[in-house]
Amino acid sequence: MNAQKLAYNERILPPHAPGMRIGLFGGTFDPPHQAHLDASLLAMKRLNLDRVWWLVTPGNPLKNTSGLAPLNNRIAAARVLIHHPRIDVTGLEAVINTRYSYDTILWLLARCPRVQFVWIMGADNLRHFHRWQKWRGIAELIPMVVVDRPGPSLYAAASPAGQALARFRISEIAAASLPGRHAPVWTFLHGLKSALSSTALRALRSQSGTSNKDAKTGASAGKVKKTAATVKNLKATKDKRSQRQTTKNRPAKSKSTTKTAKAAKRGRGRKRKGGKRKGGKRKGGKTRAK
Repeated sequence: MNAQKLAYNERILPPHAPGMRIGLFGGTFDPPHQAHLDASLLAMKRLNLDRVWWLVTPGNPLKNTSGLAPLNNRIAAARVLIHHPRIDVTGLEAVINTRYSYDTILWLLARCPRVQFVWIMGADNLRHFHRWQKWRGIAELIPMVVVDRPGPSLYAAASPAGQALARFRISEIAAASLPGRHAPVWTFLHGLKSALSSTALRALRSQSGTSNKDAKTGASAGKVKKTAATVKNLKATKDKRSQRQTTKNRPAKSKSTTKTAKAAKRGRGRKRKGGKRKGGKRKGGKTRAK
């Protein structure tokens, strides 16, 4: 079986009905991670979506797919991660044979004409959106929501696509109305602060030799890396604080000790000097008495 084909009994289209508000979240998901799930939940909550579909693509035309995990493995890993009754995972692009998001969206709109679809993407994707096939056409087909990410959100809105679509952007306060609006229209959602990325996790996987056969590994690799980084940062912070405290205390302790030692030395000196004078008098007295 071709590694990029779906299993025979795989559901092509998740449950849907006229009037439903459904978010479409496309990507290779190699591997899926917590930031993907958090972005989906944020969009679902803020846009009042009924469901979110993860469109696991056979491959990204803009990226090297030579080391890409098999499609079925990525779908399985995504389902292991999600465990949410309103988020569905599908590999329909492998069945309908579409390479570009524009064609996938056209296919869905033709077969689900009364479903209110919204395209979900991360801020890092908006930065490169102008490189997508028919990206202006995508913006004219479907409302879009861009989810904040640390770093990319700072320059995503200033990207060529962000500037070209700036006049169609609505306030984040009005995000709940997005699914019912006519494209082109989009908004930016803030609140997601996870720095996890599939690109970084793939690099980690290749370095550590992680197997693609274990779905749970792909889902948890981000957590492991994040936890390790957090522990490392906490340890470094603790060491720095300890170092500063030691440096701060040393001069004070040394100064106090030196001061006390000098005072004690002066006291001993006076005592010895005074004792000699006293002894001289006693000696002189005894001589005169004799």
